[in-house]
Amino acid sequence: MVVHVLVADDSELVRRGLVDVLESSDELHVVAQAWDGRSAVDAARSASPDVALVDIRMPGLDGLAATREMRGLPRPPRVLILTTFAEDEYVREALEAGASGFLLKDTPPRELIRAVVQVAEGLTPLDPAVAGQVVESFTGIARLSAAEQEMVASLAPREVELIGMIGHGWSNAQIAAALHVAEGTAKSQVSRLLTKIGAENRVQAARLAIRAGLAD
Repeated sequence: MVVHVLVADDSELVRRGLVDVLESSDELHVVAQAWDGRSAVDAARSASPDVALVDIRMPGLDGLAATREMRGLPRPPRVLILTTFAEDEYVREALEAGASGFLLKDTPPRELIRAVVQVAEGLTPLDPAVAGQVVESFTGIARLSAAEQEMVASLAPREVELIGMIGHGWSNAQIAAALHVAEGTAKSQVSRLLTKIGAENRVQAARLAIRAGLAD
């Protein structure tokens, strides 16, 4: 299965470089390019990519606002943020906007390709430089609402174990190994859990796990 990708960056040089890297993989195909947030949203609407690789700082509509709009489309792409900045507010705002991952622009080509594939599979790749910030930004924020407490209390023991693994950022392969099941089975279990807790992606599930103290 080939993953269709949208690349959005206001620098033509950077954009062309990203396209060349992504097109070097048989697993990826760039179906659209965009030079700012507005053109990114328009391209996502018309080309229906599986993954949008989006820069944060772009003229007009920035990457964060574009991410929010793309995630609201009838067929929303998963968004992977790629930027030169790792400040706390960008990390948290990007994930809050619905991004599925966050990488810095010095990410090696092989890691970038792998991250795009992971996002397409529903995973949440985070650059090591920002991973710790994500946990810290989600720790100590608003307590669980009454509805969230009730939902967490309704989780079966295996589901509690599973959401804890997601909170630690484990991949499907790592979860499968820990639970002694096939990777496809682990992927299905994760998908069912996300549906049960009303999470759109693993970031939201991880955030709930951390807030509920299930990923200590």
